[in-house]
Amino acid sequence: MQKRWTVKAYQPNQEKALQSSLRIHPLLCRLLVQRHVHTYEAARQFFRPTLDDLHDPWLMKDMDKAISRIELAFFRHEKILIYGDYDVDGCTAVATVYAFLHKLYNNIEFYIPHRYREGYGISAEGIAYARDNDFSLVIALDCGIKSVELISMAKEMGIDFIICDHHLPDAVVPPAVAILNPKQYDCPYPYKELSGCGIGYKLICAFAQKRGIPMEEANQYLDLIATSIAADIVPMTGENRVLAFHGLKKVNSSPLPGIQALITLSELKEQLTISNLVFVIAPRVNAAGRMDDARKAVNLFIENDVEKAAAIAAVLHADNFDRKEIDNTITQEAVSLLQNDESVGHRKSTVLYQAHWHKGVVGIVASRLIDKYYYRPTIILTQSNDVVAGSARSVNGFNVYEAIHQCKDLLVNYGGHFYAAGMTLKPENVAAFQQRFEEVVANSIRPDQLVPEIVIDTEIYFTDITPAFYNILKQFEPLGPDNLRPVFLARNITDTGYSKLVKEEHIKFSVRQGRSGPTLSGIGFYMADKFPIVNSKKPFDIVFNIDENEWNGQTSLQLKVIDIRASN
Repeated sequence: MQKRWTVKAYQPNQEKALQSSLRIHPLLCRLLVQRHVHTYEAARQFFRPTLDDLHDPWLMKDMDKAISRIELAFFRHEKILIYGDYDVDGCTAVATVYAFLHKLYNNIEFYIPHRYREGYGISAEGIAYARDNDFSLVIALDCGIKSVELISMAKEMGIDFIICDHHLPDAVVPPAVAILNPKQYDCPYPYKELSGCGIGYKLICAFAQKRGIPMEEANQYLDLIATSIAADIVPMTGENRVLAFHGLKKVNSSPLPGIQALITLSELKEQLTISNLVFVIAPRVNAAGRMDDARKAVNLFIENDVEKAAAIAAVLHADNFDRKEIDNTITQEAVSLLQNDESVGHRKSTVLYQAHWHKGVVGIVASRLIDKYYYRPTIILTQSNDVVAGSARSVNGFNVYEAIHQCKDLLVNYGGHFYAAGMTLKPENVAAFQQRFEEVVANSIRPDQLVPEIVIDTEIYFTDITPAFYNILKQFEPLGPDNLRPVFLARNITDTGYSKLVKEEHIKFSVRQGRSGPTLSGIGFYMADKFPIVNSKKPFDIVFNIDENEWNGQTSLQLKVIDIRASN
């Protein structure tokens, strides 16, 4: 599909000032300024973050109350339940807090709600479990901030809650004994974008400080925290960057047995990056909850025996294989439905329903349809017991949650964020919902939002692409939101005559810029339809990342081409 190219604005004065102090390539200074790095000290923190750069956990509102309540539970020999969501952030958070506290206190268990029987967050079943098993303190991780009624009910039963959540609070918050959430309007904590696991880490850091426990005891879970940051797609700035940087160090040097088992099964042999955690480790963890029971993921992370960890990882690996088979099948069925629908070309949204589709992968299918086939707000629905349940995904700049909100009279329940949401409805309302959602989207979406956008950091010349330039570029890791992999534009590129199609799907590039400029190789995956532009003997423009290619023991720079078009 055709894409829009948007080049970011430049700030020449700030770039020049930074370049005078750093003495590195001006384009690298441009990339840093775009990432709000304006001074030598900010660059030092960006390239060489230390754990000393982290904020004092006691700055977080209610931290004193949370620690006091846990200490009281220890003193009274109360039963403590560590409760978390079934996604990667929730499972890593539960594993981190449970493993740390369990070394100090035996009367502790963990609870992960079942994705299909209980749904997201605090559940009535979970509170009943706490009541029936005499738990008087629940530490809720990555959830709870919106569960006012359920936590009120728990309080009446004599069950106290400590909430560690990073989702935006409503005006009314639950009656917990402590709420750790930097997004509370009156929380003075300086960094607001921690993951749920990151907030759990802050809790155990404060507890370690209070008890005089070496901070290494908390830091041994940094690989779990890095995994949560990667999977939950939180901004890769501030404390998240520090934690991800050191978490990756631990992943690559001394990972927990469960992380090591997943690395081994995934056959990852190179230095792991955030991208590996997002696309290789996280899907295997998520697959536990999507296909069955997410408790397996927590059991994997808290297992210290290498052989037992390998056995649990093998189950998650098999779950992920099943998940891929199912979501590929459903994606093809969805594409077939759309291709056989004459009205598809006139619509501004996609809403598809098939009762037999697997509930655990409908969000993935929605994302696939947007990325590869039909770039527009998309909802995939399936039967779930006596209701229809679905997941929505959106396109750049369009608030899909608000669009669903305008259909609320047709829904049993709904919730979510700007770009992703979920809903349930009665089967008899599916057709009306499809029509209403299409009307809402058609009346509010701009035409440019229906064209995928490539945001380009800067134009570059091939002569700038050197090993020295790339060696510093590599240090922009860890990459993520607000620090994405730099995207470059090069104009008036010509084929050397050696570019070719590979496996009839991909383009292997051999290109130069200018008659005397260097020749660079590159790869463009699934770009076969663009090969006539390359083969035309006319200049073209390319958008790409810079990467390394290792072949026969030799390492060279290559372009990972994202898009091409004929030069003007």
